[in-house]
Amino acid sequence: MITASGLELRAGARILLTGADLRVQPGDRIGLVGRNGSGKTSTMSVLAGLTQPYAGHVENNGPFGYLPQDPRFADLTQTATDRVLSARGLDRLLADLAKAEAALAETVDDAHRDKLIRRYSRLEEQFAARGGYTAEAEAARICSNLGLENRVLGQTLETLSGGQRRRVELARILFADDGDGILLLDEPTNHLDADSVTWLRGFLASHKGGLVLITHDVELLDEVVNKVWYLDPTRSAIDAYNLGWTAYQRQRAEDAERRRRERTNAEKKASALTRQAAKLGAKATKAKAAKNMIRRAEAMIDDLEDDPLAEKVADVRLPKPASCGKVPLTAGGLSKGYGSLEVFTGVDLAIDRGSRVVILGLNGAGKTTLLRILAGSLEPDTGEVTPGHGLRVGYFAQEHDTLDHDGTVIEQMQSAASSSGANDLTETELRKILGAFLFPGDDVYKPVDVLSGGEKTRLALASLVCSGANVLLLDEPTNNLDPASRRQVLEAVDGFGGAIVMVTHDPGAVEALRPERAILLPDGDEDLWSEELMELVELA
Repeated sequence: MITASGLELRAGARILLTGADLRVQPGDRIGLVGRNGSGKTSTMSVLAGLTQPYAGHVENNGPFGYLPQDPRFADLTQTATDRVLSARGLDRLLADLAKAEAALAETVDDAHRDKLIRRYSRLEEQFAARGGYTAEAEAARICSNLGLENRVLGQTLETLSGGQRRRVELARILFADDGDGILLLDEPTNHLDADSVTWLRGFLASHKGGLVLITHDVELLDEVVNKVWYLDPTRSAIDAYNLGWTAYQRQRAEDAERRRRERTNAEKKASALTRQAAKLGAKATKAKAAKNMIRRAEAMIDDLEDDPLAEKVADVRLPKPASCGKVPLTAGGLSKGYGSLEVFTGVDLAIDRGSRVVILGLNGAGKTTLLRILAGSLEPDTGEVTPGHGLRVGYFAQEHDTLDHDGTVIEQMQSAASSSGANDLTETELRKILGAFLFPGDDVYKPVDVLSGGEKTRLALASLVCSGANVLLLDEPTNNLDPASRRQVLEAVDGFGGAIVMVTHDPGAVEALRPERAILLPDGDEDLWSEELMELVELA
């Protein structure tokens, strides 16, 4: 069980949450919801014990697993299988068993052999006590259900894509769970294909332990959660609903309608009091009564709860593309591999001015790798990328690799403006852009490292605005976004006047892109877009 009392969270000077008392116990399947930047990820990190609250106390009793939005790995030379098995310490036992076997094969001393046999027996007993080879099969089954193929499991983490690493970490957490622990999952469906999402829904719906879930997958919320915590940034509070998702939405709509009626009635009464006060104020003998009426009118408005449905939405824009030649970007004979593993080979493409291209392929086919090569952040093994006349590239990385996590929001914008040649933009102009992307006031001084996934997405998009890019390379641009922000991004994609090369598993993003062509990886084949290819988008 996890309990939190008097919880207060802050992001810089901004209060995210204050005075919250929370409890997660077996059987609770809680959807933690709220707009991007409201503090969901910060709350989850505190519940997991990774960060400390500004005030209050958190106590964790019993096992739990935490999936952050951006898992960090200490050892990238570890194989995917070993990473999953490490959840129960089986990776070390298997390594020790292998060493003992090798030593037994080499020793010629009888006394030393007896000692090694006893050690091997102890290791086997420990391995069996932790599930042994049955546990290995269980881990492989979980990995398979999450779309991790057998060939991937033998690869080191450094050779895997960001999406594959995240699925390995999710598999590790689910493998570690005994069914009664608490799972803290932040956007677990990111990078999962449709079949894996369906399997995960069933797994979580039958989970008997506790669960706190951050996700923008409405179907996942509808099928899994039996309670909802709504993080309201207007009040720095969490509203707890002991309801499933559908009932919660209905209750929230009723609450919003009640608030609107109360506001309308209060504004009418306050207006009437103000008019009456104006009449009385004209008479010196009634001045005190008039002031009291004005105070009552102001108190009526101040006592009203803010309408959560009136929250601001980011004004997402993409850059005004600089002029360029007819074919601003071409590439020929591109290939990439890691060790003996070939990711893709023989990729040729020409990006015409204003063209729309989608890159398709199953997980691990090299979609992100190809975008990184086109962006110039990764060298191909063979082939080359050739810039055309006037080329300006804007790259949005799904793992936010283009952000400086050691700097602040405004420093990120200044760096982006400088690298794109827009040195004439003043801090005031950069702050105006940031304000449109919901980074007002002192929020521009927040460290990038403390931003939520949705905020990092908005900052990365804001960084593109001052680039003048005429070729945008967009890698999963709708990940981690709430529905309102996602709609803004899709409208911006639809209205962009330059060329776009996109990787996405979001069918809505493809519809907004209106692609003319598709590049199919790992073979590198190019095809004209047809609706028949949409099935590959959800499988990606």
